[in-house]
Amino acid sequence: MLMLCVSDIHGQLDALRAVLATAERRSFHKLLVAGDIVFPGPEPVETWRRLSAAGAVMVQGLTDRAVATLDPSAVRPRSDHERERLERMRVVREGLGDLILQRIRRLPTHVRIPLEDGGELLLVHGSPVDPAEALTHDMSDEEINALLGDDPADVVVCGASHVPFDRTVGGVRVVNVGSVGEAPAGGARIAHATWVESTPRGLHVEPVIVPLERLTPEDAHP
Repeated sequence: MLMLCVSDIHGQLDALRAVLATAERRSFHKLLVAGDIVFPGPEPVETWRRLSAAGAVMVQGLTDRAVATLDPSAVRPRSDHERERLERMRVVREGLGDLILQRIRRLPTHVRIPLEDGGELLLVHGSPVDPAEALTHDMSDEEINALLGDDPADVVVCGASHVPFDRTVGGVRVVNVGSVGEAPAGGARIAHATWVESTPRGLHVEPVIVPLERLTPEDAHP
């Protein structure tokens, strides 16, 4: 079973299209999305519809929860930046409409997927103990262990930090798939994704970097 794993799209439809255009050159079975799907990027509705049409397995991220549950008019901004974010949230909420907001609100925080070697994969935005707290590349083994807790999963696929990494801690493989829409790249615009292939013999993980500035018109609009 071949899975394309992405996270932190943040409503950047062009970046999502580029990743999917690259991925469609291989035949994969599942599209896993580790949260932060629609906010604050320019095309939240189209991003949601593209993922829904692809049958993506999605979990709720921090921005998903905020945009689905927070009333921007009830929050008093403390800075110009907060004021701009709240106004953007208002616009995004209006564009998404009640039906999509309800679906985002109902997204699970954890999804478990059986693997072909008998193990289990956990899809979560942040960490098994706290979906709102990221597992990051610069954490110690002790810090990661604390956020893994006693979860039974053999593999944790997550996002939230925007920085991809692949580490095994305490017998659990942690695969952070980075960010599609807000990947840090020192000026160059890229998108992250990760192939995870489950076989009876075990797991194969392959990170992917898609350079967005080199898109052809066919890649940008498949």
